[in-house]
Amino acid sequence: MAREMRRSARLKEVKAGRPTPPDPLLVMLWEKMVIIPPRDLDHAFNPTRLLFDLRFGYQVDRMGDSTEESQQNPSLRQPKKRFVGRRTADAQAQSSPSVQDVESTSIQKATPRRTARTLNQVPASVLEDPEILSAIDLLPKNYSFEIPKTIHRIRTSGAKRIALQFPEGLLLFATTISDILTQFCPGTETLIMGDVTYGACCIDDYTARALGCDLLVHYAHSCLIPVDVTKIKTLYIFVDISIDTTHLLATLERNFQPGKTIATVGTIQFNATLHGLKPVLERAGFKVVIPQITPLSKGEILGCTSPNLSNSEIDYLLYVGDGRFHLESAMIHNPTIPAYRYDPYSRTLSRESYSHDEMHSLRRDAINTAKSAKKWGIILGSLGRQGNPNTMTMIENHLRERGIPIVNLLLSEIFPGKLASMADVECWVQIACPRLSIDWGYAFPRPLLTPYEALIALGVKEDWNKTHDGIYPMDFYAKDGLGRTKPQATVQAVQGTA
Repeated sequence: MAREMRRSARLKEVKAGRPTPPDPLLVMLWEKMVIIPPRDLDHAFNPTRLLFDLRFGYQVDRMGDSTEESQQNPSLRQPKKRFVGRRTADAQAQSSPSVQDVESTSIQKATPRRTARTLNQVPASVLEDPEILSAIDLLPKNYSFEIPKTIHRIRTSGAKRIALQFPEGLLLFATTISDILTQFCPGTETLIMGDVTYGACCIDDYTARALGCDLLVHYAHSCLIPVDVTKIKTLYIFVDISIDTTHLLATLERNFQPGKTIATVGTIQFNATLHGLKPVLERAGFKVVIPQITPLSKGEILGCTSPNLSNSEIDYLLYVGDGRFHLESAMIHNPTIPAYRYDPYSRTLSRESYSHDEMHSLRRDAINTAKSAKKWGIILGSLGRQGNPNTMTMIENHLRERGIPIVNLLLSEIFPGKLASMADVECWVQIACPRLSIDWGYAFPRPLLTPYEALIALGVKEDWNKTHDGIYPMDFYAKDGLGRTKPQATVQAVQGTA
């Protein structure tokens, strides 16, 4: 009935000489040069059925009537079957005695997939909104801030007060993004968190909750702290950065010999580039490995966490990104593999080195000094989620078991002057960032140990020369790393089994 009313209304407008807006679906069909057979004209007014036919191979003539052909060959009306694979087809064909069975196994239907989740799917009304797209043009073209996804999440979650957390390098875009979100999400308020954010461990859901926010959008880091652990609803935006891979490929071809095996790593912003680069490099004659240390993504490394690679299988380690902080983690964990850094901003490839012997010597000196300390201090980092209370409790239990006095300290940032004011503490353990001890431990008046080094000093773990073939481990946020200590580990420490 409604369809007939629309047709009648259009006819009246035509007779009255008034132009009628074109039917969007018919425009789409005209652009595709598809003519609907007369007997199937109703499909033009049934978008669901029509799109099904177009998607699954309903045979319609281009610039002609397919009625006669479809009657002669009804199979043309069937959805296209998916090819499963020759290995599966051959195996089933060998077990079938007849030729008919062999032919029937050449093409098979794939196993039905589980229905896709639609929770995070952004509707076209948001993705294709011209005003939203115009606002996005204010941001760099090669930076993906996923504005439509964020707008959709705010609208569907009903959030009214949104906290935005950026690393230092992206704060210059914070006010623009804030304005865009409040413009397209009326009735909401955004709050830009200005505290320093060094990495994914600094996600500050506690502060966002204390400020009355009901959604936290964290930019430029991966989901190191799972969304089911954070205290408020959290949306991670990786901020994928597109780079000129043509120049990178030409640079590698000029400097590396084909046939060599390259392990490619980087920060989460360039993770998509790494995966897209792999087939290109393989076509150029290179062997490419994208390593993984779980639960991080393939190719992703952090300043404290990186995979340990086999020296016999990897010829070069290639890091894509600016700066050395994250690369140094991979270099410490793979001291014998030549490391290279490609900076996508300056478009330069450089050979990088690290003073492994000096670092090992400094860390061993700190550990040996700590062994004779009469009083220990334990620092729990309060910058975002840096500090793990379970790790703190585990070390506390080991110290109490040995009768060593303890001082607990809560700090967001650790400075030599702050610790120097407590001169009676002869050794510090910081449960915040391992790189603080590795990079700057020499600047502190007392030994500043990582949790791993503290366990060595207490005799719980052995030196890396004995257990890691002389390689200092960089696995703080690995699956079983000390950054992810579980409550049961604290119980084991009390029982003397940790």
